[in-house]
Amino acid sequence: QAQLVESGGGLVEAGGSLRLSCATSGGTFGSYAMGWFRQAPGKEREFVAAISWSGGSVYYGDSDLGRFTISRDNAKNMVYLEMNSLKPEDTAVYYCAAGSGSWPPDEYEYWGQGTQVTVSS
Repeated sequence: QAQLVESGGGLVEAGGSLRLSCATSGGTFGSYAMGWFRQAPGKEREFVAAISWSGGSVYYGDSDLGRFTISRDNAKNMVYLEMNSLKPEDTAVYYCAAGSGSWPPDEYEYWGQGTQVTVSS
């Protein structure tokens, strides 16, 4: 059974940093593009970033997300999201996802359960 498990969320003050991790197992995720999404209370899910299967291509959502960096380590079956200069509006549940097909993926087939990030002002 393919699984994605996020970790690294928590409570941080504005201006701080967090590094989210996504552990993949049970599938050939080394051949999948991986993405991070977030969903704040009362808002729609938002695309944050994606990285190609090789890590050679990355793609970010809103321009304000230049504070974030996505990376992956296929040898460890891990995907990361480094988040710097965090703002209260970054508060959300962050999800890891895996998608196949074209780049960037139109659809993501596998999703993690999410990790909560809360940024205090």
